[in-house]
Amino acid sequence: MERKLIAIGSVLGGLAVALGAFGAHGLRDILAPSALETFETGVRYQFYHAVAIILAGLVLGRYPSAKQANTAGWLFMVGVAIFSGSLYLLTITGMRWLGAITPIGGVAFIAGWACLALAVWRSK
Repeated sequence: MERKLIAIGSVLGGLAVALGAFGAHGLRDILAPSALETFETGVRYQFYHAVAIILAGLVLGRYPSAKQANTAGWLFMVGVAIFSGSLYLLTITGMRWLGAITPIGGVAFIAGWACLALAVWRSK
């Protein structure tokens, strides 16, 4: 599973770079500065958690019994989908109600970090 987490994190990191470039070059003249800032927040958190997914894979590889690292990786993926995804859609579509689901992704991120800490703390 650690190889899958590292691969998924790497893909999400590459996508974050591509989305960041798209925002900087493709959306700069289209979006209001506040909307562009919201888009960039989604990219930033996607990138942070792409690295966190890779870290979860490395922890799982180092401590195979630390199953919470796998859970952490999945929670980070859910967080990226909900947190960053909702911000991307909010920015592109203007549907303000999407902002109401963004915190669910934030909770997934927090839970992921807690699971990662637990995985390392309990590992042998």
